[in-house]
Amino acid sequence: MNESIESIVARIAAELKKNELSGKSAAASKEYDLSDYPMLDKHRDEIRTPTGKGLKDLTLEKVLDGSVNIKDIRISSDMLHAQAQIAASAGKPQIGENLKRAAEMTQIPDDELIKMYDMLRPNRSTKQQLVELAQKLEQQYQATICAQLVREATEVYERRGILKKAD
Repeated sequence: MNESIESIVARIAAELKKNELSGKSAAASKEYDLSDYPMLDKHRDEIRTPTGKGLKDLTLEKVLDGSVNIKDIRISSDMLHAQAQIAASAGKPQIGENLKRAAEMTQIPDDELIKMYDMLRPNRSTKQQLVELAQKLEQQYQATICAQLVREATEVYERRGILKKAD
């Protein structure tokens, strides 16, 4: 075996880091409907943060001792998908789509989200910049719903004349 222990550890660490935000839980493989609402009451043990912590792990004591940090108190993609299923089953498809879009956004770093938000403000981006943003959302973050929203916004901005003029 030619692979050194250091390279094996580095490869495993990179894979763990890549998967850290997946928040895989029981919610990831289950189908939910209106009878599952509210999840806090009906599925308390299935609720997980992006780092895999359950609600019982989120206490003031653990915050104070440093074993719970800001990444531990965010909502996971799985929980947003579960809520989207519940919304859709309740006849609220628009809310469901918003929650699916939010689930995609959990995979995008905060600083990138702020840049993207700024780019979507009227007269802040050219058509080409928004096209590239949609491509980045799809290719880098697998955020296809968000990418479609950016494409739709680009078309609307073009019709309304609120795209930044190309330099």
